[in-house]
This record gives sequence, C-alpha cells and structure tokens, in this order.
Amino acid sequence: MAFNLANAALRAVPGAFILNSGIGKLELDAESAGGLQSMAANAFPAVKDLDAETFGKLLAGAEIAVGSTLLLPILPNRLAGLALGAFSAGMLTMYFRTEGMTLDDGVRPSQSGTPLAKDSWLAAIALALLIQGKGKKKAKKAKRK
Repeated sequence: MAFNLANAALRAVPGAFILNSGIGKLELDAESAGGLQSMAANAFPAVKDLDAETFGKLLAGAEIAVGSTLLLPILPNRLAGLALGAFSAGMLTMYFRTEGMTLDDGVRPSQSGTPLAKDSWLAAIALALLIQGKGKKKAKKAKRK
C-alpha cells in the first residue's frame, strides 16, 4: 500500500480526534457515563440494559478502536472507512432520533443538534475512504489483464 497524502489527511485528523475522545472517556464517572448512555438510548434502546459504568467503558473502547484503525497506516483504507462509517452512522442515528436535535423539518440541526450533525462530515470521509479503496482494487485488476 503506497503512502498517499490525501488519505493520510482523511484518516489522521478524525482518527486523532476520535482516539483522544475515547481516551478521555476511560475515566468517566458514573454520572457522566449515564448522561451519554441516556442520549445513546434514544437511538439504541438496548444500551439501557447496561449499567452506566460498563456503557462508558464500552464507548471508550469503541472510540479508541475506531481512532486507532484510522491512525494505523498499515490497515487498508476500506477497513478504516468501514470503521469510521459505522461510528458516524451511530452518531447520526442519535442525531436523527433524539428529540430537539433537529428543526421542525427533521433534517437541519437545531442549536443543540449542531455538534452531532457535524458528524455527517465523518460519514463523508468514510465514504471517500471506501470509494478510494475500491477504485485502487479495480485499477490493479485492470493492470493484470
């Protein structure tokens, strides 16, 4: 896999941000973890069944895993794109399912929804990584023929 400056930028910036966020959540107190769990439960009702501390640890671990996947250059772009895509899909699901995050049209963000709506950029980055990975594979097949 050749180094590509554009892919490095697509991976490094969100990877560092998400990794830092996950590391910051490793020491969440029960009250803070409960607040995040409550918000996540709007999109994923099954998380209500976890205790708050377990949810906090799982969330921290997931963010560390996604951030690390993006930052490790030996991992393929498609894998990084899949990890980031799943992460951003979860964030956007919370955005769309949490009351008060959108204006009356159900799409545009309210003031409180703007931080989650910004995760749409992560979805776009994930898509770019997935498409670039697929394009390289097709180019290699064409060269072999």
